[in-house]
Amino acid sequence: MNVRVVAAVGVLCSALGCQRDDAPSYSYSARTQALPVELRSALTTEMVEQAGTFETPRLIGAKEVSRERLLHGQAVYQDQCVQCHGVSGDGQGPAAIYLYPRPRDYRNGTFKFITTPYGAKPVRPDLLRTVRQGVRGTSMPSFTLLPVDDLEAVVDYVLALTHRGELEEQLLAMADSEEAIDKELVQDESLPAITNRWSEADEAVVAPLTRQPKFTMEHVARGKTAFLSKGCSKCHGEDGRGQTADNIGKDLWGFTTRAADLTSGMLHGGQEPIDVYRRIYSGINGTPMPGFGLSLQGEPDTIWDLVAYVKFVSSRRREGQTPEPGPIRPYVPAEPSAAQAASATAESPGG
Repeated sequence: MNVRVVAAVGVLCSALGCQRDDAPSYSYSARTQALPVELRSALTTEMVEQAGTFETPRLIGAKEVSRERLLHGQAVYQDQCVQCHGVSGDGQGPAAIYLYPRPRDYRNGTFKFITTPYGAKPVRPDLLRTVRQGVRGTSMPSFTLLPVDDLEAVVDYVLALTHRGELEEQLLAMADSEEAIDKELVQDESLPAITNRWSEADEAVVAPLTRQPKFTMEHVARGKTAFLSKGCSKCHGEDGRGQTADNIGKDLWGFTTRAADLTSGMLHGGQEPIDVYRRIYSGINGTPMPGFGLSLQGEPDTIWDLVAYVKFVSSRRREGQTPEPGPIRPYVPAEPSAAQAASATAESPGG
């Protein structure tokens, strides 16, 4: 009788999916999977040697960060982050397909909201700030209630996933050029190529060209003039709402992206004037949003005028004011059908 009960329970559990899930493991890119067997084996072996496995993670270039520390960060990550960012940090968690903008894919080391120039790596406080504060107007929440040690540990683990992805790219480039994985080249070139760029970020934090003024409506008025004349309105629209035909593009990860509706009050990169300054000066990493630092170097106060205008536009709803609508323009959806595109063209002024 007992044997029958045990058997019945086993069948029931199997039917209901009660069996233990397989342990997580890191994945490799499609390019790695497509390599010839021997070359793929050499690449993945080197990846394990340098970056570890899910059970034995390593942070490239930071031997002082212990495995215990990384496993602590991994536990936080698996509890709080994996649903969106995925086990390997590829932005392909089970919830990712339902989200816009898509969760960050860490593997190429590109992060959007940083204090360093466009194309540079972030500094550690950039990552901590994003985890602590979240990204307003997106699905990235604030984790400010997590203990500080958890925040620090999960950033270490995100860096481990990031460097692992960067290493894979380095090894794929070697596989393409050398048709082999040369361990000496890995030590002499691949690993330094990763760690040096992250070290350089500490010296590259963008500092304002001039001191921040106390904003007045004169700054706002000059900022609006610059907004309309320096190219900002092409994507953000004359009213800041971003409802323009030009406001569509692809980000570094291949996903559709648009310039923000500034009137929403949800500035993804931060609400402080210095945050807005750096978005204008440097652009937004990995997106079509360019930096204006070089073009405005001869008129540095104009950057602060633009900051004043963006802050003014973004706070009007919060203060109970409804921004006046700008001119009606055709809105092009992320993936327009042929009929939608034709309709938008027909409805455009002068079309």
